[in-house]
Amino acid sequence: MKNGKHRSRTSSRATERIELGRYIVADPAICHGKPTFKGTRIMVWQVLDDVADGRSWDFICRTRWGGRVSLAGITEAVRLSRQAWLDEHGRLQRRPSATALSA
Repeated sequence: MKNGKHRSRTSSRATERIELGRYIVADPAICHGKPTFKGTRIMVWQVLDDVADGRSWDFICRTRWGGRVSLAGITEAVRLSRQAWLDEHGRLQRRPSATALSA
């Protein structure tokens, strides 16, 4: 502390809302900044777990999350997940790129 002022240890980026797509956002004011579906507190990892567990996308949208997650939202979540791991040729990336997460 200098001159009675506190300096934040987090970057300014950590305090900003990040639009990851049309349906997905990461907002530090919602679920500690974990990616969620816009207008909900449903975290993307929860829906991806549903997909991985073999639930139908229709069931996920209509029943599991009561219509609050759209089919297009699930499609976007899967696409963003793929882009985080694979390059445009389907090869494993060395590390996820920032552009893949914001595409």
